[in-house]
Amino acid sequence: MTTPRPSPPKVPAADRGATRIADRVVARIAAQAAREALTTGPGAAPYATVTVHHDIARVRIGLELAYPSDLAAQCAAVRREVARRIEECASMAVPEVDIEIEHLHAPPARPAAGQDRRLR
Repeated sequence: MTTPRPSPPKVPAADRGATRIADRVVARIAAQAAREALTTGPGAAPYATVTVHHDIARVRIGLELAYPSDLAAQCAAVRREVARRIEECASMAVPEVDIEIEHLHAPPARPAAGQDRRLR
């Protein structure tokens, strides 16, 4: 008669290994979150660079924004959404989100009243 083998002790999930999320994956999450946070129209898509150290992500976002507009409010919305999304998707702390406004888009020029722009 064989005696049953004792089962190995249960190891908690956190002690079995580690999951590492690449910096470029976190950068894609950040860029997508920034794109969704911006409600203004045309401009180049935001891009992000991220440095991850342990479970802390330092984020830098490059934006093109419409002008005139409330630039501070747009930047605050991007910061909130990027930090929230990275914390939610990658379980990382985001102590800061640096934003660099690289270009401002002025509204298209309007023709003066009564002026016809068609060529005859």
